[in-house]
Order: sequence, then structure tokens, then C-alpha cells
Amino acid sequence: MSGPLQGRVALVAGATRGAGRGIAVELGAAGATVYVTGRTARDRRSEYDRPETIEDTADLVTGAGGHGIAVPTDHLEPARVRALVDRIAAERGRLDVLVNDIWGGENLFEWDTPLWEHDLDNGLRLLRLAVETHAITSHHALPLLLSRPGGLVVEVTDGTADYNRDTYRVNFFYDLAKASVLRMAFALSRELGPRGATALALTPGWLRSEIMLEHFGVREENWRDALDRFPHFAISETPRYVGRAVAALAADPEVSRFNGHSLSSGGLAPVYGFTDVDGSRPDAWRYLVEVQDAGKPADTTGYR
Repeated sequence: MSGPLQGRVALVAGATRGAGRGIAVELGAAGATVYVTGRTARDRRSEYDRPETIEDTADLVTGAGGHGIAVPTDHLEPARVRALVDRIAAERGRLDVLVNDIWGGENLFEWDTPLWEHDLDNGLRLLRLAVETHAITSHHALPLLLSRPGGLVVEVTDGTADYNRDTYRVNFFYDLAKASVLRMAFALSRELGPRGATALALTPGWLRSEIMLEHFGVREENWRDALDRFPHFAISETPRYVGRAVAALAADPEVSRFNGHSLSSGGLAPVYGFTDVDGSRPDAWRYLVEVQDAGKPADTTGYR
């Protein structure tokens, strides 16, 4: 392995697919050893019942130049998470980067449905998966991360603090979940900063995840075919883009300047000089405010 993160150890919690997979792969491409977790393994599936597995992610990490290690983990089970961290400590003796990307809520929320009409069990399950898992994982992983200075915690959410403050996101449960992750990053920054570590929130833009591509009936190779029906999808980005943002943050010796901040892949791209895999730099959250939410026709000129 070689790269700016050679010798560093990362845990990407929730790396089966989507942003978590993209982050894990890019950390591997930078030379890191990456433990990847999720509930879908080759010998079992979660309620998602999808084909992506954490072993596949680990293979992609290794193929990118790092060392991928798949550990099946349900992050709602504290004992399983504790065992995961104990394994990392025993095998590596360190943890440099913790990425909390656990989500699992795509099948649990109802668009534009008020709280009193939304399925309550699904809403509460969404909150447990999106919020409680992050708290459990940080509780067990942070002592190892703090055992040496310079550790980084990335709380992955949907939307920047500025955007989510003024924008109702999908429904009560979704809105609360994404706002909670932003606040967790802020709270952790106050606890970790004085102890030599950094915590921040990071959001991708309109993500071309496996589920999103399937929803639009396209593949990564022909994703632009969806633009006739969803023209603003033109601002979308691959999961590798937010992955490159995390890799850049992890390699930055001055990353502490972002402690407690809410960041985006598009906002960090010009700071660190990375691009998406097609060489573009989509800035989705600026686009959403200035073009889509403003009711203007889709036009990504100046936004990617």
C-alpha cells in the first residue's frame, strides 16, 4: 500500500453501498486500512434485501490500493460494536478515522407525510437506525481513536446545516434524523477538540447511489438518460466524490480548522483540488438553493 494515508486505520460504519462504499474505496485508494461494516454480507441480507455486500466493499477497497476488512455488524447492538472495536485494537492498535455513515432508512419514510399520518413504527425505526447507531458506535470507538492525537470523526448526513435549518426535509422523521446527525458532529467537536481530535459533519450532494440509479431506471454508465424526466438530476454526483472529500480531510494535517463545521463534497472540492470521477466538481447544495429551489430551469453551468 502507498499513499498519503498509508499506515492509517479507518472504520467506515455503514459501508455496504452508497456514500459509505464510496468513502471506504477512496480511503483505500489513499493507502488506508479500512474496516467496513454493515448488515448485508454474502451469507445474509438485511431487510433491504439488496445484492450489495460489505465483502464486496472490502474487495473494492483492496483493489483501489488499500486493505479492506469486512466485519458484519449491526450497529444497534452495543456488544457487536464493542467486539468490532476490540478487534481493531487487537489487530491494529489504533483508529485514525471514524466515519459514521449508518443510515438504513430508505424503505422506512413516506414522502411529504405528516407525523400523525406516518407509520409510527417505521418512523421510530428510522430514528434508531439513523441516530442511535451513531451514538453507540462513537461511544465504543472514541477511546481507541483518542489514544493518539490527530483522530478524525466524520458524521455523514444529508444537507448542510445552513440548508437544513431553513428547509423542511421530506417529513418529520427524516428531517429530525438528518438534523440530529449535524448536531452530533457539533457536540462531538466540543468533546474531542480539547483532546486533540476533530469531529465534523459532511454531506454528499444528489448522490448517484445504487438505490437512486435503480429508482431512476438507469446505471452509472447511462445516468444522463434520466435527465429527460428529472432534469435537475444533472447536478448529481458519484459516491466516490464524497469519498475523495473524506480522504482529503483525513490526509490534511490542519483538519482541526474544520472542527465542528458542516461541510459538503462540492464545497470541499475546490479547497482540496479533487474532482468527481468524470473530472467535474458538482456543487449540489449551492445549485439546489440558486436553481432548483428557486424554480429555475435545470442548468448546471457554473455548478459542476
